[in-house]
Amino acid sequence: MDEYQYLALMGACLLVTLPLELVLGARVWRRPGRLLRALVPTVAIFLAWDMLAIARHHWGFNQRYLVGWSLPADVPIEELVFFIAIPICGLLTLEAVRRLLGEARRA
Repeated sequence: MDEYQYLALMGACLLVTLPLELVLGARVWRRPGRLLRALVPTVAIFLAWDMLAIARHHWGFNQRYLVGWSLPADVPIEELVFFIAIPICGLLTLEAVRRLLGEARRA
């Protein structure tokens, strides 16, 4: 089961921040075009960075915690999931705080 821990953690991060969309109305998931415009450059830059670092043997990954699926250049699928999940969680948090601060100013 160790190989699923990292993916489970990313899923938990998304699950924990989901109420920010549903309860506080962060409107991240409801604006998929905007979300993609935020994610694509981030994912592209960090995947390229990972590919370079792996090719130069600057870092690697503990196989015990990987499911075994890899992208080109031996980038584990977990890295792609990280580069998608964490920015989404950050955007959800940012938009929820903006919404709360906006409501506080109107009160």
